Amino acid sequence: MAWLTLDGNEAVARIAHAASEVLAIYPITPSSSMGELADEWSAKGRANLWGDVPTVIEMQSEAGAAGALHGALSAGALCTTFTASQGLLLMIPDMYKIAGELTPFVMHVAARTIATHALSIFGDHSDVMACRQTGFALLCSGSVQEAHDLAAISHAATLETRVPWLHFFDGFRTSHEVNKIEILPDEALLALLDAKAISAHRARALTPDHPTLRGTAHNPDTYFQAREAVNSLYDVCPGKVAAVMDHFASLTGRRYRLFDYVGHPEAERVIVMMGSGAEAAHETVEWMVSRGERVGLVKVRLYRPFHVPSLLEGLPPTVESVVVLDRTKEAGGVGALLWLAVVAAFAEARRLGLRAGRPEPLVTAARYGLSSKELTPAMVRAALDELRRPSPRSHVTLGIRDDVTHRSLAHDPTFDLEPDDVVRAVFFGLGSDGTVGSNKNTIKIIGEDTDLFAQGYFVYDSRKSGSTTVSHLRFGPRPIRSTYLVREASFVGCHHPQFLDRYDVVEMAKPGATLLLNTPWKADEVWDRLPVEVQEQLLEKRIRLVVIDAQAIAEEVGLGRTLGTVMQACFFALSGILP
Repeated sequence: MAWLTLDGNEAVARIAHAASEVLAIYPITPSSSMGELADEWSAKGRANLWGDVPTVIEMQSEAGAAGALHGALSAGALCTTFTASQGLLLMIPDMYKIAGELTPFVMHVAARTIATHALSIFGDHSDVMACRQTGFALLCSGSVQEAHDLAAISHAATLETRVPWLHFFDGFRTSHEVNKIEILPDEALLALLDAKAISAHRARALTPDHPTLRGTAHNPDTYFQAREAVNSLYDVCPGKVAAVMDHFASLTGRRYRLFDYVGHPEAERVIVMMGSGAEAAHETVEWMVSRGERVGLVKVRLYRPFHVPSLLEGLPPTVESVVVLDRTKEAGGVGALLWLAVVAAFAEARRLGLRAGRPEPLVTAARYGLSSKELTPAMVRAALDELRRPSPRSHVTLGIRDDVTHRSLAHDPTFDLEPDDVVRAVFFGLGSDGTVGSNKNTIKIIGEDTDLFAQGYFVYDSRKSGSTTVSHLRFGPRPIRSTYLVREASFVGCHHPQFLDRYDVVEMAKPGATLLLNTPWKADEVWDRLPVEVQEQLLEKRIRLVVIDAQAIAEEVGLGRTLGTVMQACFFALSGILP
């Protein structure tokens, strides 16, 4: 197995391009780079698993892409697309048809906010939740490694089940996070895809050689019966997915289940959730268990079809209370959507006697992370601590201060559980000045040329070029699950001196950290030109201040206004991570 350092979109696109013959696309943020990479690879002649170059077609809209895919699927091709948000909604009519005709197909979604009172390009689950009724299976990844692995499992599972798959992961937090992952080799992916199932898909293709009737209109005498006939395929779908996951584990050593449990074997308080927030919850639960607390976490992988027995198997028998964390809002509903599924699951368990002799746990609800709002360990801990109360609050929000409807749950913003052996660095730059690009290169260099694990996340303003970018980097000896921004960094890079007036740059530096400042000021005048508040913070925290005129050096060596590479060299020189 090879290790590479790449973002979630590329991790998914590598699998999708290798396992497909036709990709119809219409790029939309934050899924765009998946389609762009696939298009680039095909243009350069990169072949799929069977030695053919996949056909990539850019249509006039997402609706057109979905229609083109429906046609290609009907002709027996292996197809993929990538989308998000409003683009996904435009595909829904064809999704109903593709699912209704029991056609193997995978779409990969970088889940993004649906525009309501305002447009947002950032991530939550409101778009994929709008597809619950289409008949697509919904499989969720929570990290870059998971997105790579579950993309492969999706392409195998759709062939095994004849159910089309919507594989989703959080927009920006996973799609644009750069992480060191173990790549699935082509031979393992080929072994995962059943050749007989591919042949069966091709045999169902529309062709004059063996005519088949599709796209009919039904009246009341037959429609209901025909619609119920799909039950048998959906009933066995979870078992077949579990078998594909077992096969994947035998090929890679990385094991996934429909519902993965983490935590104390006799947990009393448990979180149920899905997506990238589960990674922050994972490390929080491990920290709390190490200090004697009986808590746990269930990561939902297969959201549709929702398999009640597998959820119950994932819960310890000792659980007394559960808080379900949803990353979407359904205004006017009884409750959030994953919470409704969990409540219904316990009701079904009671009806079927699946938890005979065990008390039914209290199930509360919390909402978090709309439009990429942070979920930190402090918020996770607050949700679990709330379950200790005699009457825990439900339908609360995490991470905001709701002073209108008063449903927010308070948390301790100073709570920090990151270990000291993880190097944390933050860089303030401007769009197009090379800061983000050089930081991505830094992560790749460290991730692929050392034994360290690396993570990078980049906070962009939605106005993009010319606006502020803040890069959050972590390096450590273990896989990094911290799916939230760096709060205290040992290294802070300020690539433009005006940021010191506009942002509290030094606030992000921990005591004794290094602050690297790019400035044209002479060395003997730097201190006097710093804002007084910054001077006080530097002294109070005993910050090591280093200055350089990176712009002058960049212009001298022919880099123009792209100063990121100069600052990158300074980071390596000062941080001690590499010689």
